[in-house]
Amino acid sequence: MSTVLAEDSARLNQDELRSTVRELATTWCRDGRYVPQCDSWMRSFDLDFSRELAARGFIGMTWPRSYGGGEYRNVDRLAVTEELLRAGAPVAAHWIADRQIGPAILRHGSDRLRAEILPGITRAEILFCLGMSEPEAGSDLAAVRTAAERVPGGWRITGRKIWTTGAHHATHAYVLARTAKADRKHLGLSEFVVDMHAVGVEVTPIVDMSGEHHFNETMFDGVFVPDHHLIGTEGEGWKQVVEQLSFERGGPERLLSTYPLLASIVERADEVHDRNLHGRLGALVARLTALRRMCWDVARQLDAGQAPIQEAATLKLLGNTFERDVIEFAREALGGNDNAPDSLLNQALLAAPGFSIRGGAADVLLSIIAKQESRI
Repeated sequence: MSTVLAEDSARLNQDELRSTVRELATTWCRDGRYVPQCDSWMRSFDLDFSRELAARGFIGMTWPRSYGGGEYRNVDRLAVTEELLRAGAPVAAHWIADRQIGPAILRHGSDRLRAEILPGITRAEILFCLGMSEPEAGSDLAAVRTAAERVPGGWRITGRKIWTTGAHHATHAYVLARTAKADRKHLGLSEFVVDMHAVGVEVTPIVDMSGEHHFNETMFDGVFVPDHHLIGTEGEGWKQVVEQLSFERGGPERLLSTYPLLASIVERADEVHDRNLHGRLGALVARLTALRRMCWDVARQLDAGQAPIQEAATLKLLGNTFERDVIEFAREALGGNDNAPDSLLNQALLAAPGFSIRGGAADVLLSIIAKQESRI
């Protein structure tokens, strides 16, 4: 199959985009280059696959051509990301940079920072991890202790971040740090791009119960960050990060992380003889259809230049519930079946505890949604 170069891929319509991605994923899977996996956007890392997508113009799709993008719409990008998640493809290498850090830099970064970072993301050469969560802070993102102190030419960052997925692979980190003391904890925060190879950065693995290594604790010990690596305006970090989280919460990974498991059950539906289970399976498929529509609505708002904060929070809350229900249904439907796709179910079970935490816990999401309702 000939490679579709980035400048040519911009002419593909959504059907062609889906067909191209399906063919690529099918070929790599058939050739044994990857095995479909649940939660693949976080747990399945393959830099070669990400760079193949980059060569076809499928990273940074909505960004200007001057930064290596394809100037697609967000709804076009959604078509591509849906297909990748449906295939359980190994996309973890580029996912965070493409999904939210690139768009944040594009909206708020300086011209110099955009030129330095964005083209590398579109080539899958610059990989990001998220330095948001901190030890002892729970789901309170504003409880940031990591501090950034002004020094000549930039900043010195000191602190710890935890659950930094992919930090052991990342070339750069997004770091939310406190740049000023304030009466309100949401004030005095700023966003930075940190080179993971800088002096003072230390990554410690956090290995899960299955022995897999996705998470890390990351230490920043007086790490120097140049002035132009500040994203946006000093002290406006909270406003910017809330906007950024709409990119993180409003995507299809909030409802398609368990899709390979659901698809495997649908394919074997004839082996399920319980009519009640058949009805519940139909209900799950119907819910998936509604959630996909919500994803499209979020993408359309992004195309309109909006930051759909409440809509994205609603999607994540409902998507998390849906994914947990898929797992529970799979446990019942596949019970006692010697040919059940145990590996997919086990993957989903291992990933499930993180569904309701990453990107914001349920109480945080409900608070965001309630604030929107109070204005109606």
